[in-house]
Amino acid sequence: MTVDVEDYFHVSAFENIITKDNWSQYEMRVEQNTFKLLELFAKYDAKSTFFTLGWVAEQCPNLIKEIVAQGHELASHGYAHKRALEMTKEEFFQDVDRSKKALEDISGTAIKGYRAPSFSVKDQNTWVYDVLVELGFQYSSSTYPIEHDLYGVPDWPRFIYQRPEGITEIPIPTIRQNGANTGIGGGGYFRLYPYWMSKKRIEKYLSVEQQPYSFYFHPWEIDAQQPKVAGASFKSKVRHYINLSRMAGKIERLLQDYQWDTMENVYLKGNRTQ
Repeated sequence: MTVDVEDYFHVSAFENIITKDNWSQYEMRVEQNTFKLLELFAKYDAKSTFFTLGWVAEQCPNLIKEIVAQGHELASHGYAHKRALEMTKEEFFQDVDRSKKALEDISGTAIKGYRAPSFSVKDQNTWVYDVLVELGFQYSSSTYPIEHDLYGVPDWPRFIYQRPEGITEIPIPTIRQNGANTGIGGGGYFRLYPYWMSKKRIEKYLSVEQQPYSFYFHPWEIDAQQPKVAGASFKSKVRHYINLSRMAGKIERLLQDYQWDTMENVYLKGNRTQ
C-alpha cells in the first residue's frame, strides 16, 4: 500500500493555473485527510509507504512523526511536486535532496524510497537514477509502463528490477490486455471503475504474474468536500473530481480483502505474504 502525500492544489492536473507561489492562498487539507487514512489503516492493521512531499513535511511535522510512530514507512515524493521531466539534473538534485533532508530531520528515520511526481521518469531523463543513488536512495517507484498523455513508459519493465545505476525500480502494476499494458495500480483508474472490476483485475495480476501487487492513491482522493479549483480544464476537472465521494469506501474494501505492508518490507525484505 502506498500513499502519495500531497494536497489537492499540488496535483499536476492544476499545474498550469496553480504555482508554488500561490499555495499559501489555498486551504490546506492534506493533514486532516492523511490522519483519517492513518485511522483507517490502523483499523485493519495495514502498513503503508507514505511518499511525502518535503513541503508537506515542513508544514505538518506532527503528521510526519505520527506516520513513523504507527509503523509505516516514510519515503520521498520530492519537495515541491515538480515533475522530474521539467527539471535539469541540478534542479532535480536540489529538489530531492531538500525533501530527503526535511523528512529525515523531522522523522528521525532514514529515507530509502522515492517516487517521482506524476511518474515523470522516461527515456530522456534516466539521469534521475544517478542522482537518487548519489543521494543514498535504495529504491524508486517512479514508472508506470502504460500509454498515457501525462506519463507512461509502455516499453519499460513491468516488474521490480535492478537499474544499471545501482538502484531498484518498482513499477506501478499493470495487466496485459489485447497486446498492451493496462494500469491497475490505483489513482484515477480505481476511482473510475466499480470496485468489482478493480478487484477482478488485481486477482488476475496476482494469479497470472505471481508478483506482489502495489496500490497508490492520494489523501485528497477521499475528500469530496475539498475546495473546487477555478479555471481548470474540463478534462482536468473530470480526472480530479470523479467519484471522490466513493473512494474511502473502496479503500476500506481493499483493506478488508487483502493484506498490506510497506514497499520496503514487501520488495526489499521479501515479506511477500499478501
